[in-house]
Amino acid sequence: MRELGHTDADSVDHVLGVIKAFAHRDAGAGAKLKDQWNPGIDAPAVRGRADSGDIEIDPVELFTDLGGLAADVGKGIAVFIDEMQDLGPDDVSALCAACHEISQTGLPVIVVGAGLPHLPAVLSASKSYSERLFSYQRIDRLARDAADRALTAPAEDEDAAFTSDALAAMYAATGGYPYFIRAYGKAVWDRAPRSPITVDDVLVATPEAESELAVGFFGSRYERATPGEREYLRAMADVAAASEEPDVDAVPTADVAAFLDKKPQSLSPARRRC
Repeated sequence: MRELGHTDADSVDHVLGVIKAFAHRDAGAGAKLKDQWNPGIDAPAVRGRADSGDIEIDPVELFTDLGGLAADVGKGIAVFIDEMQDLGPDDVSALCAACHEISQTGLPVIVVGAGLPHLPAVLSASKSYSERLFSYQRIDRLARDAADRALTAPAEDEDAAFTSDALAAMYAATGGYPYFIRAYGKAVWDRAPRSPITVDDVLVATPEAESELAVGFFGSRYERATPGEREYLRAMADVAAASEEPDVDAVPTADVAAFLDKKPQSLSPARRRC
């Protein structure tokens, strides 16, 4: 990497100032410090760039300044957005518009978003051209060998191991879902008294893992759900509980609709978000 010259340093300060101005734009003029999002930037805010309060304009100016600096120094900029499906309609529209503008200029800026499976539909509903802006990569449940490796590799770094029965029990409990593997892996690691970790250790740690998922995973999502989505979730759980199959992996929408005495088509919005 080449060293930054005086001009480059001034450019960096300018872009940092634009980022700070963008961060403070929603608070309004004269807002107290506690009401402003502080991105941890010491440079003074650059007024007049990305701080108009117009969400359709500000991200374009922000990405343009970021991309211009990156191009000048031969680097690239990546913007990461988690839980992207939770963005409001105006924010999604503005983000798509900014990405479209940047794609036209060829500046080295990329937006990487992570979200639930219905995220493409959210983007498409906002801007019809969004499907041309983004490349969608579906991240599904891990296969058994990958799930085992997610547990055994970090354990080996600590000179520990899992028995084959323990790994089988972990996969049965998590279904290969990455977040569940992390939750169960932490609980089992904290509870196991020695190596190798056994199936009994998994059984002892299961209540703790389920408690974490109930609050941190399922609980937070249920709190954000609309009344219609909560009704759908409760019905789905009731249908699964009433099933004669021992392990229900999925509940057909038709069964949920019959339980609620509604047409399947009327449940589509709730099903997509759940």
